[in-house]
Amino acid sequence: MSQALVSVVMPAYNAQAYIRGAVLSVLSQSYASWELLIVDDASTDGTAALVDALAAADDRIRVIHAEVNAGVAAARNTAMAAARGSHIAFLDSDDAWHSSKLEWQMRHMEETGSRVCYAPYDRVGEDGRLLSHVRPPANVSYEQMLRSNHIGNLTGIYERSLGDAPFRRVGHEDYVFWLEMVRRAGSATCVPSDHALAYYLVRDGSVSADKWRAACWQWRIYRDVARLGWLSSSQHMCHYAWQAVMKRVV
Repeated sequence: MSQALVSVVMPAYNAQAYIRGAVLSVLSQSYASWELLIVDDASTDGTAALVDALAAADDRIRVIHAEVNAGVAAARNTAMAAARGSHIAFLDSDDAWHSSKLEWQMRHMEETGSRVCYAPYDRVGEDGRLLSHVRPPANVSYEQMLRSNHIGNLTGIYERSLGDAPFRRVGHEDYVFWLEMVRRAGSATCVPSDHALAYYLVRDGSVSADKWRAACWQWRIYRDVARLGWLSSSQHMCHYAWQAVMKRVV
């Protein structure tokens, strides 16, 4: 029986130094039915030539060159519009996957009927040091997602029968996207594994390290996206802050 095709979305901007590792982690997947869509977001380094060379070596890799730099949300939307798969997964150009990641997730989705799936992952520093292991709950509802983003974007897969929700140009665009997909699906489930299936690089000076700005973004999501009242937003904000701390504890 043929395997369902998974479209892997990878935005890339000035990623020459590390994108090869991300692509190799897709090439190493034990699940063979995938296509990788790399959107070169008008890079000014050697990214364009490098990804073109990688695509020339494997016809499952497709490269789209953006004429102007439009940001990660636009790059992901461009890739999703060109995707041919029945499922979509995401991997940023500085992150990586365990070789069994797609196989385990697709098997789990088939066995459980889940339409949104995520997995445990490790947060690693630029020196390769383990910063923390993130083990999400076995399943999450929309209400639980409001309290904390339990879906690491590099681990998420969704079934396209749910429809493709666009990434919005807002702070925490990954969170807003998965919040909407869980709302559509009703719930999401985690691969039952204690082992990390993905590796998230925490770079020095990254946007995610700016705690105050991240908190402001989160507040706006509660008020403007989820349209919660002031009291409900405050309660959810407390939950979110606590969960953010726990994700950073090994």
